[in-house]
Amino acid sequence: MSGPRIAALFPGQNSHSVGMGVDLAREFEAAEEVYAAKEGVIPGLRQLVEVGPFDELTLTANQQPALVAASVAAYRAWRSHTGLTPVVAAGHSLGEYSALVAAGVLDLDAALRLTRRRGELMQAAVPAGVGAMSAIMGNPAAVQEVCAAQGGTVQPANFNAPTQTVISGEKAAVDAAAAELKARGLKVIPLKVSAPFHCPLMAPAAEGLRPDLQATHYGPYAFPVVANVDAAPNEDPARTADLLERQITGSVRWVETVHALADLGVDVFIEFGPGTVLTGLVKRILPDARTLNVGTAEQLKNFQL
Repeated sequence: MSGPRIAALFPGQNSHSVGMGVDLAREFEAAEEVYAAKEGVIPGLRQLVEVGPFDELTLTANQQPALVAASVAAYRAWRSHTGLTPVVAAGHSLGEYSALVAAGVLDLDAALRLTRRRGELMQAAVPAGVGAMSAIMGNPAAVQEVCAAQGGTVQPANFNAPTQTVISGEKAAVDAAAAELKARGLKVIPLKVSAPFHCPLMAPAAEGLRPDLQATHYGPYAFPVVANVDAAPNEDPARTADLLERQITGSVRWVETVHALADLGVDVFIEFGPGTVLTGLVKRILPDARTLNVGTAEQLKNFQL
């Protein structure tokens, strides 16, 4: 009898919290090894995760590598504790780096360096106040239609759930699109973000990260990783740098990603790292899906399939 077909999921920005993963590092050696490696690559980041302050941890250049470390620590502790292995992985935006580490494609140290640099470049790409993001509740086709009709730069950044799409771009264009969508009866929630992610305004960040991505070694895939930009499973190391570069300006196609995972026969979705954002989205996309979370020592100790 074959075992469950597990998809490993890894969260993106804004799932962070002060103290995330600290209990796992205290109780599981595999998690402690990740946190020790993090300190070796980015000195001072471990203390920032453990004691804050939250505002400093929230800075994109700190939050990105910190979340990768917390997610990978949870994943490796789970692997060590249960002996289980997923058949496929996916990550939401930043989480794609964690997924690639889990699949053995990216070395942990390389992922920490890349995400630190990615965060710095993304923060610097657009001056404060120039860009904006809003979450739209309603028909995604209407969101795409309205964005396409705007004169400025605005596009869907995240297709998170069947009726939740995030738009991103120039503030004036985002505001105009939001006003039109409100007039059509859709709900609009402006987001507090440090930059307009996953839109063409991030092109300087993509160009800046390109040399680092191309210089990075990508090993063989232990299992496929479904990429954000095309929502398709990838097992070709030669394509990895390009997919990660395109991801910076492209939309996160999470709804399609979850359906792609289901098409691969996945019957359990496990989110590794802090928060429950992705398992919540999976439930909205596939209401009957089985979801689990591994982000704390207690969750891992009580883990059962």
